[in-house]
Amino acid sequence: MLNHDDAIDRIEVEIDRQCIDLIALRQPAARDLRFVISVAKMAPVLERIADHACNIARAAIDLNNEPELKQNIELRQMAEQASAMLRAALDAFTSNDALAARDVITLDTVINDLYNRVFHNLIERMVSEPSTASRNARLIFVAKHLERIGDYVTDICELTVYMAEAAFIKHVN
Repeated sequence: MLNHDDAIDRIEVEIDRQCIDLIALRQPAARDLRFVISVAKMAPVLERIADHACNIARAAIDLNNEPELKQNIELRQMAEQASAMLRAALDAFTSNDALAARDVITLDTVINDLYNRVFHNLIERMVSEPSTASRNARLIFVAKHLERIGDYVTDICELTVYMAEAAFIKHVN
């Protein structure tokens, strides 16, 4: 992942350029325009997800060189949930499925709840085992990266709903 970050950055810029060219040269209407706008807005979201994945990878590399910590099952669950949500969101986008996208949005609360539990558990460990504070702090950052990925997946789903239904659901509860 770490050695692909620059390539992902270049792809984002290329997608942006192609979307601008499509709008300027082809002047798409209605559904096609929503697709192009959704892609243009989604590219930086995916790039940010990749940045978070790189930060998680860096933390994993650093932690592999440290003494092992007590296993954190909920952190693993967060990672699995974030990965599953991203796959489902991209599937919903590629199949133009607003209903599936809306279903994925509801899963963000699972990641948020897991994040809160992981955060509090790691803080408790830092207090009870001060010698692990530095390593547990890195795990808190990993958990925050995973929580942010969940938020970005929600953004992808909101764009999918916009593309499929011409409905704006961002910040609507």
